[in-house]
Amino acid sequence: MKTSSFTTALFLFLLLAFWGCKQEQGANDSSASSGELKTDAYATDPLPSWNDGAHKSAIIKFVSDAINEGSTGFIPIQDRIATFDNDGTLWAEQPVYFQLLFVIDRIKEMADDHPEWKEQEPYRSILEGNYKNVEAQGLKAIAQLVMTTHAGTSPQEFRKIVQDWMSYATHPKTGKPFNQMTYQPMLELLEYLRAHDFKTFIVSGGGVEFLRAWAEVTYGIPPYQVVGSSIKTEWITDSNTVHINRLPELEFIDDKEGKPIGINRFIGKVPVFAAGNSDGDLQMLLYSDTKDPSMQLYLHHTDSIREWAYDKESHIGRLDKGLDEAARHGWLVIDMANDWNRVFPD
Repeated sequence: MKTSSFTTALFLFLLLAFWGCKQEQGANDSSASSGELKTDAYATDPLPSWNDGAHKSAIIKFVSDAINEGSTGFIPIQDRIATFDNDGTLWAEQPVYFQLLFVIDRIKEMADDHPEWKEQEPYRSILEGNYKNVEAQGLKAIAQLVMTTHAGTSPQEFRKIVQDWMSYATHPKTGKPFNQMTYQPMLELLEYLRAHDFKTFIVSGGGVEFLRAWAEVTYGIPPYQVVGSSIKTEWITDSNTVHINRLPELEFIDDKEGKPIGINRFIGKVPVFAAGNSDGDLQMLLYSDTKDPSMQLYLHHTDSIREWAYDKESHIGRLDKGLDEAARHGWLVIDMANDWNRVFPD
């Protein structure tokens, strides 16, 4: 489907206005002593999907120093905070942002209960697949679509809707379920950090409730370690029930400068490890770089064969200023084509 300009407009709006959106384990609550290796596998090769080289060695050295009380790179367990962007960092974001696909599919699912939508814009254009016409109607139309699909439910109801969608929805290019569009090397990195008493957080421009619906099953990251954009909510109580209701109003934008603000507000500590893939993550990496010791990592999408190749000119996941800042600060820039021997899980 031809959605490039529509995708850009809708995702930017979702970020700036209404973004609502395999390994289950308790490693974040580990009581193991500092410096203890959890398994023989970690001792031999903690990152098997990463090619041997300077970048893999740097990550292993950082973790090894962090758990060694005699090292200048030692980090107390209570300060081992690692933050990860989601789209383009932990799972793919091309050719369209996945939450955009959720919005479109949700409108189509709801259409049977709204026969008037066949004649009513912007729903009519979505149902007809005329995304350019939706774009031409502007942000007001896009806002209407997002409010329709993201508000008017409790957080629990919304998460169930997202979970149901994730159970059947597939990527438009690969045909894979979205939870198979995650990056195996990053899953290994998450597990490696947790095995050494790092707490791993998602800090994403995507909707917090959208992410919480599946992050624990997919990444091993529990809901209370997910920071994302949010809409306002209200407390409802009547004779029959009490619940929280999601409102079609902006509360918090967790993108660009919003990321360090969100980290401070919801985590309360500066991360000593931060990973992203775009200019939208730059402020988070800069914030992390105020800590010493710390590590900052940019994932550079350079693999047009196994994934996609894009950076400075991309409308999705643009990495421009971030590359310049990474060179200036000495951050790791992971070359997906050369640093990874495997991209997706089997």
